[in-house]
Amino acid sequence: MLRPGVMADFADLLTVINAAAQRYHGAIPADCWREPYMTPDALAAELGAGVRFTLCEEAGTVLGVMGLQNVRDVALVRHAYTLPAAQGRGVGSALLAALRAETTEPVLIGTWAAATWAIGFYERRGFRVVNEATKDTLLERYWRVPARQRAASVVLADAAWVARGGPV
Repeated sequence: MLRPGVMADFADLLTVINAAAQRYHGAIPADCWREPYMTPDALAAELGAGVRFTLCEEAGTVLGVMGLQNVRDVALVRHAYTLPAAQGRGVGSALLAALRAETTEPVLIGTWAAATWAIGFYERRGFRVVNEATKDTLLERYWRVPARQRAASVVLADAAWVARGGPV
């Protein structure tokens, strides 16, 4: 079942994000890893910045979470995570489809360049990795990430971004 996240889901959001983010440990640059990956303060800041989460749950257990944030003229997919035990069951696909249905804006996704599993997931759903110069421009314009994270990241764009003339 998919549903909008509410403040009562705060602990579940943290649990899913931090459990799924363990996959980054050892894959992303060591100086970008932190434990826990998402702190309560960081999650509160994301919510305060307008990230709206959709949750996928089964039998009262949250299996996956994915956020959407409208920034200027695009929608950003933010913090897309599925519990390791639930991966490969369509949770991420269902969440992404639900978020895409919520917006008419082009959708952009930022992730770690080393997260090849995530990049492949999005590419199989029609997203394209933008070139390095476009990535840097988009990360500066739409995200608030440190320079080190920008250097180790990629941005993927949907067909609406390309149709609007957005460079890839």
